[in-house]
Amino acid sequence: MSEVQDAQSALIEEFQFFDDWMDRYQYIIDLGRRLPAFPENAKIDHNKIKGCQSQVWFTAEMTNGRLHFQAISDAAIVSGLIAVLLRIYNDREPQDIVASPTEFVAALGLEQHLSPTRSNGLAAMLKAIDAHAAEAVKAAKYSVKVIIADSEPPG
Repeated sequence: MSEVQDAQSALIEEFQFFDDWMDRYQYIIDLGRRLPAFPENAKIDHNKIKGCQSQVWFTAEMTNGRLHFQAISDAAIVSGLIAVLLRIYNDREPQDIVASPTEFVAALGLEQHLSPTRSNGLAAMLKAIDAHAAEAVKAAKYSVKVIIADSEPPG
């Protein structure tokens, strides 16, 4: 099982401890309050996620073969959803992100318990994560081809 799938399984298991959705909402909000600080200078239009009713700023950076994400929102529940996504996808290998289905969304019941606008925002954030991962995978494949093309033939 991949790191992303392990993180999804752990989150699903963790949410099973809550008896009702009010407790789950509160937990999600609490997770959002613990997000690391987001750099003020990164709160620019280029870093905004389109498709979210709330304002969401999101950045991705490749470090040591892993994607590091930072994000924040001006809405408490959305910040909590960001925290959930970061627990699953932050500092993971791009090919692991791309290859892992988003099983946790259905398993947690997010689609049924989030408003349509929040569900659209969650989908937009997942799309951004997947796009950055796909771009990183493509870049890694391209750089390998360049290295091979520039190398001397054996012999």
